[in-house]
Amino acid sequence: MKKFLFLLLAASMAAPVHAQTTSLPKDPPKLNLGATLPANLFVELSKAINPAVVNISTSAIPKNMPRGRDPMLDMLEQLYGMKMQQPPQQQQQRPQMMGLGTGFIIREDGLIVTNNHVIAGADQIKVQLSEDSKDLYEATVVGRDERTDIALIKIKPKSKLTVAVLGSSKELEVGEWVAAFGNPFGHGHSMSKGIVSSKGRGIAEINKIPLIQTDASINPGNSGGPLVNTKGMVVGVNSAIDARAQGIGFAIPIDEVKALIPQLEAKGRIARGYIGALLGDLDPEAAEYLGMGEQTGAVITQLDPRGPGARAGLRVYDIVTSVNEKPVDSSLSLVDAVSDAPIGKTASFKIIRERKPMTVAVLVAERPEDGAPQKVETKKYDGHKAPLNLGFTIVDPTAQIRSEWGLAEGMKQPIVIETARNSAASKAGLSVGDVILDVNKQAVANSKEALKLLKKGTNTLRVARNNRIMIINIDTP
Repeated sequence: MKKFLFLLLAASMAAPVHAQTTSLPKDPPKLNLGATLPANLFVELSKAINPAVVNISTSAIPKNMPRGRDPMLDMLEQLYGMKMQQPPQQQQQRPQMMGLGTGFIIREDGLIVTNNHVIAGADQIKVQLSEDSKDLYEATVVGRDERTDIALIKIKPKSKLTVAVLGSSKELEVGEWVAAFGNPFGHGHSMSKGIVSSKGRGIAEINKIPLIQTDASINPGNSGGPLVNTKGMVVGVNSAIDARAQGIGFAIPIDEVKALIPQLEAKGRIARGYIGALLGDLDPEAAEYLGMGEQTGAVITQLDPRGPGARAGLRVYDIVTSVNEKPVDSSLSLVDAVSDAPIGKTASFKIIRERKPMTVAVLVAERPEDGAPQKVETKKYDGHKAPLNLGFTIVDPTAQIRSEWGLAEGMKQPIVIETARNSAASKAGLSVGDVILDVNKQAVANSKEALKLLKKGTNTLRVARNNRIMIINIDTP
């Protein structure tokens, strides 16, 4: 080993040194520099902006949700040989704290901008104008939009309030100084500084709007606070962080927010397109199952028979690849494409049906008010157990089940209502709520058809779960 190291060293010493023929550039890049950054810049920003920043606290009244039977009672019944009654559930009516967030005042009469996720699910919203104030103002929701994560709330102040002036995110440049205001972890009226790291950062899972990236510290509680430039103008709304790293925060560009404010105040929501379809992602496994190779897109898993999509001729299992020439590579991108399509006008859907490309013209309607579907209590429905000891039970959806599960009207495919613990189905990943579309590559319309197609060996099920199409292989025990 020593001899080897010595030989390497000797070879290195013996190697000829070649003269550098071209000198490296030494002149620095030309910079168009402005005035020196004032030493008291961030002091003045703090004085100007903090009075317009508010602390938001939310709470919710616990709902008296039905609970399942305590398994301990079964053991006691076997032990004592008598029927045991489950004690009544205690009601809790006192509001329970949910979280803290930030907002900023944009109008003297108490109109406040914040993130939708700050106030989502809240029964009560309280606003504190300053950290030292003992006054808590009751706020009402003026408008909210989940996909852009923007909400407007309003309080009734005792006097005119200090407001934050909305600037322009379009004029923002990478490298520009910015300051983030908020209440990180409940520490009221905190300020951090940094630069704009990037613009137009597209993260569809977080927001449909491309975001501003900054290294100004943004932490839980900063959500909904303003991102401000050195002129004291709001250029963004603090929204999210990348938990995997430090110094990666995101803000919603204020130009996008300004476009939303009038509609949120007038209608309470953003009008979005609607075609009446439930969707799933065409992931690689599903594409392979369908013989589509590396094709990407969104799969229509269910259709409202009275909805715009069904009336236009779309079908279940159609794979949408673009809307109005805008590529679709996932269910989320299809939702955004339909949402942004002009309401009351025809949109061009490029689809693949039975491996053949087609174009379908769909008249886009306005999305109805969102409801909160409730899960069905599956035990009150008689289901059909799978044969061959596979360990799952399915049921044909009735109108009541479709309503309670939030499923499309007219949906007929069977739903999994039970999977036995440690069963073949459970180990394979089948879950309660899965809608069975195919069994062993054959489409099914009801429970009877699904159970008839099951066989010894490996059974391949294609199911719809939330917004995804999944392939599940269940081996008979």
